[in-house]
Amino acid sequence: MPSWTAPLDAVAAQRGHLFLWVPVAFGLGIGWYFGVKAEPDLALYGSFAGLAVLCAGLARWGNEAVAPSFVALAVVLCGFCWAGLRANSVAEPVLGWRYYGPVEGRIVKIDRSQSDKVRLTLDRVVLSRVSPERTPDRVRMSLHGEQGFITPEPGLTVILTGHLSPPSGPVEPGGFDFQRMAWFAGIGAVGYTRTPVLALEPAEDGQAGLGIYRLRRAVSAYVIEAVGGEPGAVAAAIVTGDRSAMSQETLDALRASNLAHLLAISGLHMGLLTAFVFALVRTGLAMVPGLALSWPIKKMAAVVALVAGAAYLAMSGGNVATERAFIMVGVVFLAVLLGRRALTLRAVALAAMIVLLLRPEALFGPGFQMSFAATTALIVVFRALRDFERVRVPKWARPVLAVVISSAVAGAATAPFSALHFNQISHYGLLANVTTVPLMGVLVMPAAVLAFCLAPLGLDWIGFWGMEIGLRWILFVADWVAGLDGALGHIWTPVPLVLPVLTLGLLWICLWRGPLRWAGVAPVAAAFVLWAQTERPAALIDESGALIGVMTEAGRDLNKAKGQGFAARSWLENDGDGAEQASAYDRAGLEQEAKRSLARIGSVPVLHVAGKTAAAALEGCGGADVLVLSVPAERAFSCEVYDPVRLRDTGALALYPLEDGLRIVTARERSGSRLWNTSEIRRREMDIGLAWLQ
Repeated sequence: MPSWTAPLDAVAAQRGHLFLWVPVAFGLGIGWYFGVKAEPDLALYGSFAGLAVLCAGLARWGNEAVAPSFVALAVVLCGFCWAGLRANSVAEPVLGWRYYGPVEGRIVKIDRSQSDKVRLTLDRVVLSRVSPERTPDRVRMSLHGEQGFITPEPGLTVILTGHLSPPSGPVEPGGFDFQRMAWFAGIGAVGYTRTPVLALEPAEDGQAGLGIYRLRRAVSAYVIEAVGGEPGAVAAAIVTGDRSAMSQETLDALRASNLAHLLAISGLHMGLLTAFVFALVRTGLAMVPGLALSWPIKKMAAVVALVAGAAYLAMSGGNVATERAFIMVGVVFLAVLLGRRALTLRAVALAAMIVLLLRPEALFGPGFQMSFAATTALIVVFRALRDFERVRVPKWARPVLAVVISSAVAGAATAPFSALHFNQISHYGLLANVTTVPLMGVLVMPAAVLAFCLAPLGLDWIGFWGMEIGLRWILFVADWVAGLDGALGHIWTPVPLVLPVLTLGLLWICLWRGPLRWAGVAPVAAAFVLWAQTERPAALIDESGALIGVMTEAGRDLNKAKGQGFAARSWLENDGDGAEQASAYDRAGLEQEAKRSLARIGSVPVLHVAGKTAAAALEGCGGADVLVLSVPAERAFSCEVYDPVRLRDTGALALYPLEDGLRIVTARERSGSRLWNTSEIRRREMDIGLAWLQ
């Protein structure tokens, strides 16, 4: 009969490989912190820290069979506390009301919004009649209307008249939480201006951090001009991470063909760049007999390649994927310097741990999940193929086979996460990757390095010419694949439980040693079953009260053909619906007339009323049990009412039919009361407490 200690013995048998589970346990702690519904207090952090120390002690001086379990629990608790420390350490004021008036600030970032408008991130913000302690540290402004009076550049202090509001919550309960993202980015307000942006003070020389950003912008402009056209815009994205010059059509084609990863400066780019520099330097040194015989040229080349990778990291803006890639190549070249085997799962685990220590919130980003999924899967598969010696492959076919296998494995590993985050699947992604990725390695990246090496001699055009040839082919393949029938599929967003169950199952298959690893198939299968059975809300209402969408057999019917575009687009994407907002308008799910939209969710009538005039003309509740107003209610109603004032507290709504009524789920109910969505409330409570003490 199996002993009760069998699970502990199975874990003990994994000794030597348990370090791979450290970032997994740490990530579980981070996920636990972000998943709780109320912000932990100091007493809880203290209790968890004490319990972690106790577990570490029991692991050190207790039974060896249970030691790994105590270590795992300690790491989970540390992950929880570390995430809480990070969330509190980035705390900055968040605007608690809508603001219109003068805005002054220094430009620290320039990018484009989803509507392709130029967008400025400002720090050193000054708002009229707002005290410094209540003024957000950073704000983000989209530029509308007639501009052109200045050329935005990092470090320039500007002044404008704009609209600002607090970062908005999820567009539906359980959806993407922009408030949380803005909190960790230090953005305390977002808005727009329709008036010209004016320069107030010129950029100062030697400003910390902005010098690299200005250099990055200058290099981007230099590459765009040197290569020219759309290939130049893509080249700038590859070299500096700046996508602002790319057209929306190119982005859509790359996404539909599963080639958008070529724009993300991640493992592929960092690996190709550093590998080329390493090979180039090592070959050059080997051609000098005195150096080759007397000096460790392999280690010297590793140091140069590492420096090149660090420069690429700084130039690219240092996002999560690039950080992960640099950490990975850093570990690889450190192994070269120490004479160890370079690319292992331990290196991946170490890289994951470093990224999570630097930015715990990165755990939930698609960049982190997809880059580590691809890297882990590739190492596991190629390790298995290395040990499988039954099939002999001719030498000439090995590079081709390696590319095909790499593309297939990376695509399969990232596909679930891509579908979960972006609600789309590229059906011909393997074809597009096999015909383009090799060109990145043999032509585009080497040509980029060559261009910058030859720039002092005025011969950079040689490298840029090679880049242009390679990128034109990649863009041709992207357009061709994206134009194939059925190239892009759409899929609905699953319940939140799917992601952790799926991830843990896949990690179990990849990291566990022995036949028991196939037990991970069960949670993976369970995750896909849960995904398939996900029920989308019968109706959705955005937090402004202006937009309502009701599910029909033809898809979600929206009450507006335009306006509230971000919420509308997000709802349709989460439904797995590739339609545009205008196409989703008037799908016969809503009974619409004179700014009134009536929906029947099961047996419950829900009435949406837009505008003051329509709300004032309403008799009673208009025959509805639930009334949604796009303007604040000016009188009492006998039914359940959601107006902008109430929706500001509840957030967006999801409605589900019940046999005997209606279930209403709020975004706040799903998100809980956390730092990023209650900071202004906490500040007001603190002010009241201080006033009472005084």
